[in-house]
Amino acid sequence: MSATTAEKARSLVAQMTQAEKCSLLSGASFWSTKAIPRLNLPSVMMCDGPHGLRKQEEGADHAGINDSIIATAFPTAPGIASSFDLKLAEEVGSLLGEECQAENVALILGPGANIKRSPLCGRNFEYYSEDPLLSGEMAAAHIRGVQSKGVGACLKHFAVNNQETRRMTVDAQVDERTLREIYLASFEHAVKGGRPWSVMGSYNKVNGVHSCENGWLLTDVLRKEWGFDGFAVTDWGACAVHPAGVAAGMDLAMPANGAWLDRELREAVETGRIPESAVDECAARMVDFVTKAVERRDASIQYDRAVHHHQARRIARETAVLLKNEDNVLPLHGDGVAFIGAFAEKPRYQGAGSSHINPSEVTSALDAVRSVDKVTYAQGYHAESDETCRTLLDEAVEVAKAAKTVVLFVGLPDRYESEGFDRTHLSLPANQDELIRSVAAVNPRTVVVLHNGAPIEMPWIGDVKAVLEMYLGGEAAGGAAVDLLYGAANPCGKLAETFPLKLEDTPCYYSFPGEHDIVRYSEGLFVGYRYYDTVRKDVLFPFGHGLSYTTFEYGEIQLDELDTGESPRINVSIDITNTGSVAGKEVVQLYVAPAVNADIGVVRPAHELKAFGKVALEPGETKTVRFELDSRAFAYWDTRSHGWAAPFNAYAIEVGASSRDIRRKVLTNVGGRKPLPPVSTEMTIRDAREIPGSEAVLQPIAQAFARMAPSDGGENIMEVFLRDMPLRAVRALMGDYAPEGMVEHMLSGLDALKSAAEE
Repeated sequence: MSATTAEKARSLVAQMTQAEKCSLLSGASFWSTKAIPRLNLPSVMMCDGPHGLRKQEEGADHAGINDSIIATAFPTAPGIASSFDLKLAEEVGSLLGEECQAENVALILGPGANIKRSPLCGRNFEYYSEDPLLSGEMAAAHIRGVQSKGVGACLKHFAVNNQETRRMTVDAQVDERTLREIYLASFEHAVKGGRPWSVMGSYNKVNGVHSCENGWLLTDVLRKEWGFDGFAVTDWGACAVHPAGVAAGMDLAMPANGAWLDRELREAVETGRIPESAVDECAARMVDFVTKAVERRDASIQYDRAVHHHQARRIARETAVLLKNEDNVLPLHGDGVAFIGAFAEKPRYQGAGSSHINPSEVTSALDAVRSVDKVTYAQGYHAESDETCRTLLDEAVEVAKAAKTVVLFVGLPDRYESEGFDRTHLSLPANQDELIRSVAAVNPRTVVVLHNGAPIEMPWIGDVKAVLEMYLGGEAAGGAAVDLLYGAANPCGKLAETFPLKLEDTPCYYSFPGEHDIVRYSEGLFVGYRYYDTVRKDVLFPFGHGLSYTTFEYGEIQLDELDTGESPRINVSIDITNTGSVAGKEVVQLYVAPAVNADIGVVRPAHELKAFGKVALEPGETKTVRFELDSRAFAYWDTRSHGWAAPFNAYAIEVGASSRDIRRKVLTNVGGRKPLPPVSTEMTIRDAREIPGSEAVLQPIAQAFARMAPSDGGENIMEVFLRDMPLRAVRALMGDYAPEGMVEHMLSGLDALKSAAEE
């Protein structure tokens, strides 16, 4: 809330009865807030997203069984993230905002910024990336686009909601550093960069506390640290104990649950279990939201469905990733092309569950190719089954034999990935795998087009010439695929997630989805490419990978070190040249790698994405791509000081076409002071020596070591043996060699030295 709107909201809340204030903190229906007619505060509507508007009539279900209004199904989050194009993400948000205004929807539930911890998560088709920077920046752009139309965006699912298995009861147990650097960082970027009207609390617990009752998450981190000034809403049905949620900073429990939630909250206030001020704060945020929605309602905004469909096709072209193109089999040039696969006729273009959109038009590849080429077609498989239909397979093989080039349309059906359950393997349906192998055996020019929401294994990858990843590309995905296959557009997407060779290679293989109601994030920081690249494990396709119909040359990295002290700021620039014969776009990725780990005493991934940019180039054209790095680009979360730290160190700045295709690298020395350890009796001698000037304070211990075990001219063995001894153990282990009061004197001296060093 701004200062002005906050004042207005609190003024209105001051006029309310306790019952009215409490009533605002739970829904009036499945999709709407409560009104207070006597104060002219209306009810407003919220609807599902995030890749399209799913507006249902009141009383409809959340799971998506009942039909919703007709709306545009845009490409889903994995594709949008693969564009690495913030302007495109913002445009999608803007188009969604228009449709919300046209339907009088005040808030759309999305985007989803949860990290892709495992490719098995059934809802990965709604999430952007395994990388928190990319995920958070894409989410922020989406939010800015939606809210530019006077409609609120609801960032979800906060926090650590990375699986569907037991999602309402599971406790996600994550260490502090991993939580900050990976799982919260994605939301932090989105909140600070997008300033969403709302944030949705997740179903799960985080380290033992329900997300929707977690005051540390909702108030300390989200509001106080990140400056979030909107309202928090539970995921639908995530409210466990309403008063506890309100006390923690959860403003709205959804959906409507009758009068008992209001009564429970009033009783909690009346009995003193929660302060009335907590209700007042939550009610003020709800008033602010409703007031803002009413003030920014624009009934004049309408949209042309045909225009939005055309835009969905253009956007889908930008989100596809060309994974393989051996012998430049693509683009196609007509003559003797066969389309095979049920998804060529009826594409899978969106996920299943609460984000399921009801579009007015769906363009299949068969629809779109009619204006480009005359192709033969064979169904090849039944999409609703895993079993091979011998008749369909035999027909497909005969069609493939007669064709010059075969394009196979395959992917994952709804029953394989959806909200509500996780996948158990990374395979395509067995009948599709058999179809690919059989067709490739009779036609060496076989191209595979994938319609899927998450990575798959590809046991046939060596048998096919090309693979085009369309992800779930929205209602015009078929048209976009034809545009790319025939060269009307040049693929320019890059993977926002790693495709592993097999499920067993994934870093959380042994801990996903956990045991009973506990999932331990035992892989820590090493999620996605942070793991694969650090341990140098082979992958099917690395993070950031994507091919083009042209080629790009990278110039030398130029650094402008504005400040390399305690708050480093560095401008990085690099020239990119299109060295091919057609126009294309290149995604330029910047990674930061600590060149020396031992000096800072913490484990860090081999490198981490810290900036990215996309550049469009005509043949022979050169443009300069520029990045600005601040201290956060070099920082890790220090668990001793509970803050971000970028101690002085040598870092490599890497620029490349993927996490495994680094084209240029330079070294630089940046950073500030290393965080000092806390002074206590638990401090080890090794840690105490990190404090400047500590040698004099610790001299009595060194002298005692020398008396206990005199040196033979080499390193004192007793000193080596005891350097990790806590100060509390000095007296017990050193006996008469440690004078009375020595430990207390050292603690006092170390504390003074630390205070002086930190000033």
